[in-house]
Amino acid sequence: MKILISADMEGATGVTWPADVLPGTPQWERCRPMFTSDVNAAALGFLDGGADEVLVNEAHWSMRNLLLERLDDRVQMLTGRHKELSMVEGVQHGDVDGIAFIGYHGGAGMEGVLAHTYLANQITGVWLNGVRASEGLLNAHVVAEYGVPVVLVTGDDVACEDALGYAPQALKVAVKDHVSRYAAVCRTPARTAADIRAAAQRAMAVAGRREPVAGGPFTVDVEFDAEHLAAASTVVPGVARSGERRVAYTHETMFEAIRTFKAVTTIASAAVEEQYG
Repeated sequence: MKILISADMEGATGVTWPADVLPGTPQWERCRPMFTSDVNAAALGFLDGGADEVLVNEAHWSMRNLLLERLDDRVQMLTGRHKELSMVEGVQHGDVDGIAFIGYHGGAGMEGVLAHTYLANQITGVWLNGVRASEGLLNAHVVAEYGVPVVLVTGDDVACEDALGYAPQALKVAVKDHVSRYAAVCRTPARTAADIRAAAQRAMAVAGRREPVAGGPFTVDVEFDAEHLAAASTVVPGVARSGERRVAYTHETMFEAIRTFKAVTTIASAAVEEQYG
């Protein structure tokens, strides 16, 4: 069996502050080993539980954060940008039996450590068919179209609670407890590695390809913190204003919906002008 790990960083062990996840900062360098430890623990657990193959897809920022040399030799890593399905790249090839969301976090407008949806702070909310959406929820709908179940989720306690809604069958491991957007009660890397490895081993019991889910149409609403970002986003075909700071679009598949969302966030990010946003 093959397991795909989608590895984000905001929900990693010890991470609580923007500098912890911003490439190039001393704090990012300090947190990279803890992020890698979480991912490697999950991979080891899956292999303990009978997985034949584990592929790690880097899903944070530049997608060049994990320390390849610290991963188990049986693991392969997909690193770097740009990828057709971004955070869940690799799920579309028909050979994945389960996916783990490692280092995930709450969505824009939610509580949670470093909570956001794709953009760090310009997006104040995302809704999928009327339900407030985290990256986990969006990605869960994408992988469902390929018949791949979410089997493990790690992050802060808010991310684990969020996962109850989109992946009730998945094992959950909280590596820290949310106190505020920039504060958490953190477990040590040794403890979280042990917890993640044990959960990943058990999660193999729920791995296994399912019938693909065609759940469309999917309507995505995106709310920004400034009017001009909504205006800029309408350059993407099919995206229209739905409010002063909001845009919306509808697609029949999540494959199309997530790719449009990526285009919207890329355009909006390019429209941000330094301190004034």
